[in-house]
Amino acid sequence: MVDPARLRSMALVAAVVALGCTACASSSGNGKSQAAQPEVATLQSAGPSAAPASAAAQAPRQRLDDTNAEDLALQKPYDDCMKRHGLSPKGLLLGGGRTAPSQAVADAAKKECNPLIPLPPWEFDPANPEAKDFARAVVQCLKAKGVKYVEVNPDGPGWAFGGPQNDAQSISKGMDLSPECEREVAAKK
Repeated sequence: MVDPARLRSMALVAAVVALGCTACASSSGNGKSQAAQPEVATLQSAGPSAAPASAAAQAPRQRLDDTNAEDLALQKPYDDCMKRHGLSPKGLLLGGGRTAPSQAVADAAKKECNPLIPLPPWEFDPANPEAKDFARAVVQCLKAKGVKYVEVNPDGPGWAFGGPQNDAQSISKGMDLSPECEREVAAKK
């Protein structure tokens, strides 16, 4: 069964990345990420789940088998960095302020904090040339387990449930079976 807190955590990470990029708009790097080498063999995931020692270090990478607590621990260095710049992790001023940060504050926060944003599990990383293959294999597994409406997301790694009618049974069953299929597919690699 999918842990709703883990799903919220993953959604929060995605929202933070999106909001961080828009709130701290300025020139960006080349946009490429590199996968770290795994320290411990678990599933297909690459990279350690420990936070980097400094902003110059490689961003931590989430793993398929991370718990919600592990995901939150990976996110903490980024959140703390944003707070040091007077910003909330979502890019808004602390204290309920509604004023956008100055460009200088936003640039400094982006430069120091964005390298601390945890990378997604390697299986879901758009930089992974095999991510779409992983998604196709998970979709095949889900269909074999009876999820009627599930397809590979055409816009990036992942899949979508429910089809055009938002079939509730496919959504529910797909959410419940996704972690199991992810583990099965990762174990075959």
